[in-house]
Parts: sequence; C-alpha cells; structure tokens
Amino acid sequence: PEPAVRADAAGVLTGRVTSVADVAAAELLLVLAQGPDGPELHAVEATADGVRTEAVTPLDLTRPLGHLTLDGARGRLLAAGDRARAAVDRALLTGAGLLASEQLGVAEWCLTETVRHTAERTQFGRPVGSFQALKHRMAALWLEVASARAAARNAADALATGSPDAAVAVAVAQAYCAPVAVRAAEECVQLHGGIGMTWEHPAHLFLKRAKSDELALGSPGRHREALAGLVGLDAP
Repeated sequence: PEPAVRADAAGVLTGRVTSVADVAAAELLLVLAQGPDGPELHAVEATADGVRTEAVTPLDLTRPLGHLTLDGARGRLLAAGDRARAAVDRALLTGAGLLASEQLGVAEWCLTETVRHTAERTQFGRPVGSFQALKHRMAALWLEVASARAAARNAADALATGSPDAAVAVAVAQAYCAPVAVRAAEECVQLHGGIGMTWEHPAHLFLKRAKSDELALGSPGRHREALAGLVGLDAP
C-alpha cells in the first residue's frame, strides 16, 4: 500500500501514522513517505517543528502506542525509490522474524507457569494437574510450544545468516507462533481458575502481549497469504 505520509519536492512531510510503538519516547523517527518520484525514507527528529505525537490507550499496557502527525515537518532523506522500499521491507521482515521469538517466550512462560500451578493446586485431595483432562491440554500445548520453538529459531537463523529462504522462514514462524502464543496465554488464564482472571495475577499481561503481538507486524492470515505466494501455492 502507498505510504500514509507524503513528501513534496522540497522534502516537506505531511501525513499521519497511527499506532506507532514507543513513539513518545523516540528521539529519531524513520518515516516512509510517498515522494514525487516514488517512495522515500526520511530521518526526522522527534522534536522538529511540525512533528506531533498523541498517546493512545493500547491493549497491552506494557507497550505504549501513539499516533504520529507530520504537518510540514522536515527530515533528512536517507534513500529513495527501490532502495527505500527494500530497506523498509527488510526491516519489517527482520522485525517479524524476531517477534516470533518473543511470542515463543510468552508461550513458554505460560506453559511453565501453568504446569507449576496445577502441580501445586489441590482439589479432592490431589493436585489438579493429575487429572487426565488437564494433562491432555498441557501435553497438547507442550507439542505446540516445541514446534513454535523450532519455527522461531529457524527464522532467527535464516535472518542472521542471510538465507535466501528467510522470507519463507519468517512467514512460517509468524503464521505458527502468533496463534500458539495466544492459545498458551488463554490456557494459562483458564487453568489457573479464579486467580487467573484477576488483575493481581500476571497471566492477563501475557494474554494482552500475545494478542498485540499477533497484530503488530501482520496477522497470521496475512503471513499465510505471503507464504502461499512465496512457495507458489494458491492462498486459501
């Protein structure tokens, strides 16, 4: 899609970008803009004239978001044309690949915490984790987390080594790890029982992080669609 910011022939930037992570704390902004001859990448000082940020309440309160408005702001041109687009695409690919590792971390914490809690919480004189129904749910989640670990590490390795299959590895990792993190967090909340639904227990923080990560750099559906194009298959 065309960038939300436009640049005129003099490099003056105008436009609005919504839901930018940590924009209020940033000192330097990298802005992709549509210039007279194609895409341009500009570096803009956060304190420059014509730059305004507006804080918004995010789903994940541990990751602040804000809207960025540029009204006649000036920056420094870093790249233009195909070079600008390639730089942004590579940055987004790298970000999505590394985000899979964060999603893996969320899922691992949720599984570990759930196993610990169900081993300690007793009902009818025995740990609730010994009940077959809960054993099956945690075993199924363990298999998903193990597969997510393989996908996330494969994506990180492909990016680090400059593999030609990096785009495929990242699409697989995001399509798989994002829903696993959400499912692990949901199971963590449910299998903790009443305390899992309280504000005092941290389970809700992991669920909110998992849901925000699922949308941050493309939904699982978008990554499955990208994967279909990369491997020459019709998307569902």
